[in-house]
Amino acid sequence: MSEATAQKKFSCPACGAAAEWNPAKQALICPFCGTTSPAQVELNAAGEQAIKEHDLVAAIRNIPDDKRGWQAKKTSVKCQSCQAISVFDPERVGQRCNFCGSAALVTYEEIKEAFSPESLLPFKISETQVRENIRRWYGSRWFAPSKLKRAALTDTVKGLYIPYWTFDAQVHADWTAEAGYYYYETETYRDANGRTQTRQVQKVRWQWCSGSLDHFFDDELVSASRGVQPDLLGRVEPFPTRELTPYNAGFVSGWVVERYQIDLVSAARHAREVMEGKVYSLCASQVPGDTHRNLNVNSDYSRQTFKHILVPVWLLAYNYGARAFQVVINGYTGAIAGRYPKSWVKIFFAVLAGLLLLGVIALIASRP
Repeated sequence: MSEATAQKKFSCPACGAAAEWNPAKQALICPFCGTTSPAQVELNAAGEQAIKEHDLVAAIRNIPDDKRGWQAKKTSVKCQSCQAISVFDPERVGQRCNFCGSAALVTYEEIKEAFSPESLLPFKISETQVRENIRRWYGSRWFAPSKLKRAALTDTVKGLYIPYWTFDAQVHADWTAEAGYYYYETETYRDANGRTQTRQVQKVRWQWCSGSLDHFFDDELVSASRGVQPDLLGRVEPFPTRELTPYNAGFVSGWVVERYQIDLVSAARHAREVMEGKVYSLCASQVPGDTHRNLNVNSDYSRQTFKHILVPVWLLAYNYGARAFQVVINGYTGAIAGRYPKSWVKIFFAVLAGLLLLGVIALIASRP
């Protein structure tokens, strides 16, 4: 995983210190004198924020050099433990990996600069909110060790921008299948006592059918992060892409950014697999009758576009005993997901209490 702090220095107009993006105030704030400087975003000819989509086929053939880089001076380091690549301001010194806490960081030199993010979701959930949410989340974990609940380890929470790809596509699909219609026949049989009985038996009448489907996929998300555990990230999605803002280095000022390591081709392949699965399900829902078999779908894709975006997450990475754990918080919606150690003492007494309760119930039920 590679981590980098991509930052252009935004000088405070009052004291000249480097301003940083503040989620609570949604503005650049000087950490020394508190002066506010709103971030500027790119507008199109109609005076609206412009979010760019790129032709997927053309981009896979060749990504132009003017679409690469961070639009700002940066430093990149790679964690030798989790392989994350982090990008951050040249003035910042990376001592530990923000994703796993390892101190094994080495300078990362890119052979070719990364494809530039052109839009992002700025942090909306403040650090104060995140710390309180983590405390409440840990407090609701019944089997977590009491020591962990008291500490909540919120001193290790980090705010990060992580990379995503989004994909759009217009799909036309033609499908054929055999639709099954249930019907019932009366069957005569003899029971265990030799008496004649009747029962209804379900049968299926199969009928060939066909149809077509037109569907537009808008912003199918594919994570390009190596530092955040994929299943946890999936549980704090979605990231509302309709709220994207054109990329401006001011939004990432003072924050660590993870460089993507899942490239465009791999991400596009994964997005296609997900889309194919959804198209198959949509076609299956069109098949008439009660059931179906031998569904065959032939899909044609057009208007395929993509974006490279950054989304905000708060990440808590810590070790408890010999095991490593992560808690992930969506930096825009506040959704939280994570893993935590279990107290086997609490689990033992919970199981014991359950067995005692079952014993009491059985005793009461056995009384005349």
